[in-house]
Amino acid sequence: MGRMVGYGDICLLAGTGSTDLAQEISKYIDVPLSGYDLIEFPNENLFMRLQGSVRGKDVFLIQSMATPVHRNIMEMLIMIDCLKRDSAGRITAVFPYMAYARSDKKDQPRVPITARLVADMIETAGADRFMTIDLHAGQIQGFFSIPGDVLTAFHLLSDYFLPLPREDLVVATADLGFAKKGRNFAEKLGVPLAFVEKRRTENLPSARASKVIGNVEGKNVVLVDDEVLTGGSIIEAAHILRDHGAKDIHISFTHALLAPPSSETLDQCLYVKEVVTTNTVPVPESKRIPKMKILSVAPLLGEVILRAHEGRSVGELFNE
Repeated sequence: MGRMVGYGDICLLAGTGSTDLAQEISKYIDVPLSGYDLIEFPNENLFMRLQGSVRGKDVFLIQSMATPVHRNIMEMLIMIDCLKRDSAGRITAVFPYMAYARSDKKDQPRVPITARLVADMIETAGADRFMTIDLHAGQIQGFFSIPGDVLTAFHLLSDYFLPLPREDLVVATADLGFAKKGRNFAEKLGVPLAFVEKRRTENLPSARASKVIGNVEGKNVVLVDDEVLTGGSIIEAAHILRDHGAKDIHISFTHALLAPPSSETLDQCLYVKEVVTTNTVPVPESKRIPKMKILSVAPLLGEVILRAHEGRSVGELFNE
């Protein structure tokens, strides 16, 4: 299990968008975070200077693309360029959450495909590899020409719900687009699956949940999605499930973007018993509510970082 030939010692760097998560990863793999100076000038330009050489090292830069999105993206690009110019042996951009992932296709005239642009910028800056968790759409992997590890928090989240009584439990998805991942979740728990169907109309630009496919009457429900921003869609789905006879609802999602007032909305929904998410993006105290459980992805990322550094299979970690 020797390390990959051609790369030196492992090196961890934390962008300002993932400092707490990076500290957890550092502790898990027993590698200290490397230091650097980051200065923001009065004109908002950023300047970075490494405190030690990374020449020949296997560098993992941890930076989520959460709020402030554009600052975090630009900071990551500058840091990658800095590492490249100091002759790092290999640079892996570790972004647990990828911004602009919903802009993955040209679905109307005169619009960009911004997810492809973000991928191009990361490559152009000098990243050799990338690592991320639960992309909004699987095809975004193809926007990168460099190799990468697209991980999932599925096992972490589904394992959390294993202790729940199964005889009256159903997994539901907030929309049909999440059907495949919802099916995997239901199979893992060994329970039935239901879907909240949403339809768009010409008169209503936003989606409206219309009905439930599957039986949730008298059942407790684990309502799954990939991310929650305003909370509108997930709460709307919870209302529809409740109208169809569901009892307690446990909400599960990977990326807790939680723009105000989404946390308050989730907290005030009395039949939402629990909100389970991860720390792919920082969740400050102001966004946390008593019914929220935050699971750490640090062991997952730490293990994959070690395996990537040592040239071992990542798939074996998930019996793949």
